Amino acid sequence: MSPTGAELSRSYFEQVVEPIVRGRWPGMPCAAARLGSGSDVLGLDDAISRDHDWGLRLNLLVPAEATTAVDEHLDAHLPVAFAGHPTRFATTWDPVARHRVQVETARDLAVSRLGVDPTRDLDVDDWLSLTGQAVLEVTGGDVFADDAGELDGIRQRLEWYPDDVWRHVVATDWARLSQELPFVGRTAERGDELGSRVVAARLTGIVLHLGHLLERRWPPYAKWLGTSFAGLPRAGVALAPLVRALAAAGWRQRQDGLVEALRLLAGVQGEAGLPTVHDPVEPFWDRPYRGVRGAVVEVLEASVSDPVVRALPRGVGSAEQRSDNVDVLTHRGRPIE
Repeated sequence: MSPTGAELSRSYFEQVVEPIVRGRWPGMPCAAARLGSGSDVLGLDDAISRDHDWGLRLNLLVPAEATTAVDEHLDAHLPVAFAGHPTRFATTWDPVARHRVQVETARDLAVSRLGVDPTRDLDVDDWLSLTGQAVLEVTGGDVFADDAGELDGIRQRLEWYPDDVWRHVVATDWARLSQELPFVGRTAERGDELGSRVVAARLTGIVLHLGHLLERRWPPYAKWLGTSFAGLPRAGVALAPLVRALAAAGWRQRQDGLVEALRLLAGVQGEAGLPTVHDPVEPFWDRPYRGVRGAVVEVLEASVSDPVVRALPRGVGSAEQRSDNVDVLTHRGRPIE
């Protein structure tokens, strides 16, 4: 069986990169890991992943004053290949064939992925500017060495939202669900079956995001969101009704699947120690549709004590709750001001 990308990167570091660097700078503290972009960072790469940007890649984190010298030393001393893979190759963002040991400081790596500096205290706006995928590109990959512990310190600070911010983003997902749940039925009854399916699919995406929040897990971007959700130990129970909702031929079955998923997640919310309600779903006026009970948002908002968080508008939330535009969410500055 071929090694995974993370396994290949670890072997490359331990057998090639580390001896070259420590042989030249034996006392220099450094960290090495496979972070940043790529399915292998999340351990989700397979044979298909290897057709682009997959190979002998790793991050080597060294003191700022040594970055240029280390990069040049590696360029001069790395072999042509290791384990049957070239050490120098082009990528989709860089057409030049060069070595892919990314030499930088731990801080610079984190800022390049997050758009904020996690070596200082993050304020509420900083936390809301983060996307789950960006955080996972710093915290999700394997670490091979960390002499000074700086990388570990950054990863620990990014472990999860502050408690009040967590409550706010959970409330935001419920508010987003409340905006469109009745439309699953209303669109279909007006003859817009496609519109009903589109609304149901969009709501399913919000439910997947909410499930991650309730499990205190950073959600990855769309390609891996369902895979990650299916592996959640508690929220993953909602997977089956969501699948039924998206596969349903009629709006009533579509609505039933979403309602079941929301009721299951309301239970998970209570298990997570967050305030919840007995039933998050209620009739939508006198119509045959279902809506989200306003109390599920209100009890979460009432539990927030930080005045800065309490002053935030309802239903807006984090960057990835405001927009699903890839260019916005992957911007290296703060995604949305």
